[in-house]
Amino acid sequence: MLKEVAAEREVNHRFYTLVHLMYLPDIGSLLAPEVDRELEARVSPLAPSHAELVNQTWKFGGSEKGFRNIQKLISSFPSCCITDGQGQPVSWILVYDYCAMGMLYTLPEHRGKGYAKVLICSMARRLHAEGYPVYCFIEEENTLSHRLFTKLGFTEAPSYRAAWFEFNF
Repeated sequence: MLKEVAAEREVNHRFYTLVHLMYLPDIGSLLAPEVDRELEARVSPLAPSHAELVNQTWKFGGSEKGFRNIQKLISSFPSCCITDGQGQPVSWILVYDYCAMGMLYTLPEHRGKGYAKVLICSMARRLHAEGYPVYCFIEEENTLSHRLFTKLGFTEAPSYRAAWFEFNF
């Protein structure tokens, strides 16, 4: 229906994706991995100077608008990353302005080390401690993320599906 109305009114639009809502029923449901001290010491918040890296890797980023949005999120909401030996982020997660976790990403050369698990659990604990709901949206075709969040104790809201569109871009 949105596509038809937008076309009828000559509003430019594009469909992005369908998403699942995944949530953590309670913090006791979180199946957190063991984390060694060395790795734990490398977990820190993202800095505004990291916005360009996040923007370059984010599926919906790569633009000035995306860069400004990411800067705002990093400056205003919780985030965390795992850094390499030079202090540069190699894996990260942010929180959107509507409180959902998102933009989870690990640089390809650092995948398979469990970094995403550590970041999801760290952010889930923080959000829960601050009294916020712990949830995220996962694209239908992103089976890897869906499986990861499920293994960590998240539950899918089976009756919820959202379609993301952009209008007047």
